[in-house]
Amino acid sequence: MSETPKWIEERIDRNLNNTLTQEHVVETMLEADRPFFSIRQLQARVKPDVGKGTVRNRLKELQEIDVVATETYPESITLYYIDHRESDWPLSPEGKRALTSESPLDRLSLRGFLTLQDTVGIRTLVLAGFQLSLLLFALGAVALVLGVNAGTQSDSRLLAAAFDLFGICLLLLIGERIARWIRNKDWFGAE
Repeated sequence: MSETPKWIEERIDRNLNNTLTQEHVVETMLEADRPFFSIRQLQARVKPDVGKGTVRNRLKELQEIDVVATETYPESITLYYIDHRESDWPLSPEGKRALTSESPLDRLSLRGFLTLQDTVGIRTLVLAGFQLSLLLFALGAVALVLGVNAGTQSDSRLLAAAFDLFGICLLLLIGERIARWIRNKDWFGAE
């Protein structure tokens, strides 16, 4: 268990009437091996199970007393982190190392992909798919113009594969945006 820094201990409220205390949120963040958390990520880590609204309330309280800070990124993603005093901005030294060593595809899990929750990982895959479809389209077009048989029965198969891959990537991107929109509306099981 990670020791809570004294400067945090002095600021947090010890209200035991709350199902989720400020102290528990801070301990959960300090014990983890990651520097940033979304509300859903923290909700999944804390015990007892509490709603998204409860986690949001504790984070807001911690932000008001300058223990937790936030960064908001495009697509309205807000990440919360302990506002470490020894860091230049806004990461702890461990956080800087963690962010530079991990790519979105390293973090992408099968569950994150199938549930369309890992936005950055899915968009990275979609971008790679778009680039591959562009390459297939260019190869197909060159082979068609030059009359070169690229090892397929028909040069148009490269073009068909390019359009198929482009369509799949486009559907995946649209599906991810719809899933994010539904999650932001909080229609399924949130407080």
